[in-house]
Amino acid sequence: MNPSIEDPTVENRAPGTLSRIVDVDALRAVALLFILIVNIAFFASGYSFQLIPDPAHDSWSDRTVVWLVEMMLAMKAYLLFSFLFGYSFTLQLDSAARRGVDFAPRFRRRLAGLFVIGILHAVLLFQGDILTTYALLGLVLLAMRGVKVGTALRTAVLVTAGIGFVLALAATAGTQLVTDPATALAAGQRSTEALQGGLGSVIAEHVRQLPAMFGALLVQGPLALSAFLFGYAAGRRRLLTNVGGNRQLLRRVQQVGYPVGLAGGVIFASGGGTSNLTGLTAGVLTAPLLAAAYAASLLQFFQTDRGRRVVAVLAPAGRMSLSNYLGQSLLCVLVFTGVGLGLAGTVAPPVVVLIAVAIYAVQVALSAVWMARFRYGPMEWLLRAWTEQRWPRLRAGAPA
Repeated sequence: MNPSIEDPTVENRAPGTLSRIVDVDALRAVALLFILIVNIAFFASGYSFQLIPDPAHDSWSDRTVVWLVEMMLAMKAYLLFSFLFGYSFTLQLDSAARRGVDFAPRFRRRLAGLFVIGILHAVLLFQGDILTTYALLGLVLLAMRGVKVGTALRTAVLVTAGIGFVLALAATAGTQLVTDPATALAAGQRSTEALQGGLGSVIAEHVRQLPAMFGALLVQGPLALSAFLFGYAAGRRRLLTNVGGNRQLLRRVQQVGYPVGLAGGVIFASGGGTSNLTGLTAGVLTAPLLAAAYAASLLQFFQTDRGRRVVAVLAPAGRMSLSNYLGQSLLCVLVFTGVGLGLAGTVAPPVVVLIAVAIYAVQVALSAVWMARFRYGPMEWLLRAWTEQRWPRLRAGAPA
């Protein structure tokens, strides 16, 4: 396979030898599952957009599942994915350098395509889209492509600490994110009813919620940038291609990340998640550590015999992560909104999580079938065609 700067998991492991880093693909596939479990709540009920729980699902089991998702995955899932974006960026840089390709204009074109896809995704499928944020932050990453590893790490830490400091000041000042619970409940009911409507109603609700989503990105965006830079530093050090040689570092990440990250997750979830500034501050400062601990654990597991078998199953889904990310939103729209089954507001959180796992299992199976026949996922292929301004060959084994 001839690599290009659009092939983010290709690396030169030995002179003249190019191979995919399947561990990166598998790690990306796990991140897709985490993201789906977090995001599906916003399809299942309109109350999630108002930062309050759905009053129709207030049993002990409902509250426990929501609490566990917030404690373990909320704010961590997209950080893991963002870390891999930054890591893959370094592989694209190296691939462009080997081939003598002018990287910057091609990458900017790729980001422009990603931004357009993100806008369509936000309006038609899910207003909580992250692709537009990635496209904009990618320009910052591109501008910083020549910085040293130490500079990238210090910048990432300072950005995270800065967001945490601002949130802590706001919490100390008594700022409330949900100023009127009664108004929020009424708005949640309206959002749920809108999701139960047809396509026009769903799109109108997405557009109506976009300003609130932009507000959330004031926190989410800088944290994603920090994760980009951590991924950039890891890519420069080739951390994911030499797991065996970095076991001591990975164990140290686990030793720090789990106790601190889980403690912060407990504070975050117990404080009501993103609706409470004190809990949100704890989440911002500790979520990167827990996400890093997850990555360290998975990377070490992938080196075992059982882990290699898991990698073989998951890697195809990670190779077409853009298609699967958008596919998750499409399937959730068909399940929960009036465009399809119209289950919004009627499904309890434990069942919602089970639906997420079922959707993911279907995607893993379909990804294996697709990648056995084709070189790219469908959306990856379209984005690549736009980036390279030509139609790349799609079918696996087809002549160039």
